Amino acid sequence: MSAKNPLTKIVEKVLQSGQFILGQELVQLEKEIARYCGIKYAVGVGNGTDALYLSLKALGISEGDEVITTPFTFIAPAEAIANCGAKPVFVDINYEDFLINPKLIKKAITEKTKAILPVHLFGQRCNMSEILDTASEYGLDVIEDAAQAFGTKGLGEGNALCFSFHPSKSLGSCGDAGMVLTNEKDVAEKVRLLRNHGAKYHQKYNNLILGTNSRLDEIQAAVLRYKLKHFERKRLWTFRTPNRKLLQKYLDEQDIDNKIFYSKLLQFQPCFQYLGYQKGDFPVAEKATKEVLSVNIYD
Repeated sequence: MSAKNPLTKIVEKVLQSGQFILGQELVQLEKEIARYCGIKYAVGVGNGTDALYLSLKALGISEGDEVITTPFTFIAPAEAIANCGAKPVFVDINYEDFLINPKLIKKAITEKTKAILPVHLFGQRCNMSEILDTASEYGLDVIEDAAQAFGTKGLGEGNALCFSFHPSKSLGSCGDAGMVLTNEKDVAEKVRLLRNHGAKYHQKYNNLILGTNSRLDEIQAAVLRYKLKHFERKRLWTFRTPNRKLLQKYLDEQDIDNKIFYSKLLQFQPCFQYLGYQKGDFPVAEKATKEVLSVNIYD
């Protein structure tokens, strides 16, 4: 890291403080992110996947439950669901925006369904009004995955909102980091316990519940505080093209950054074969894997 890089001085300040875990940088970051998002509580955790997992745990998702989500995304949402002992239940996406189709959610609800986990992709927000109406009708919790949507307006209407601050994200740290936001005090308090071995910070050897170790460290918190002040929203311009290989070849020749998200649906991953889904179950999502292409742009 260059001495001219402003982050150098920020990191040095943390190193000189001797406070590396659950210090004032994190306390201030949580307040600043909560204020930026217009949500009451923010809890820093180790990464975006943990944000999802701990939110599910805080809402009581456990063995035998079902959680509805999308197959067209990174593995983290379904992985977090499965690691709670619950079953990921997939529904297809919209053709026009690649987001979970809220009209299909009701058909996937069973007596075991406990939550809906919509994923906001490419800076786009899912149709939360329809999702929340369905959740209210059936008494379900809603956990929002906003790993690819920091800065998007109107997030956080569910029980928990989850961010990843991986370096690839629009607000990215210099390592792994994540955060859970919620307007529900009991959810925030539960996540705070879960991230710290089930103990309150100042009661180190008094473990109230079984938790884990998932704490957003002071260096990453300090870096994110600086970057939040200079936040420039990065967005993936994502579209369909029937000639993806040809277009990608042209973009590569022009040195234009492009990526394919996502070339393999989650139900086809070896770790989820036990769910029993077949080819053709989600035709819109399957078509998207063959046609989707993303290009980085900045607002």
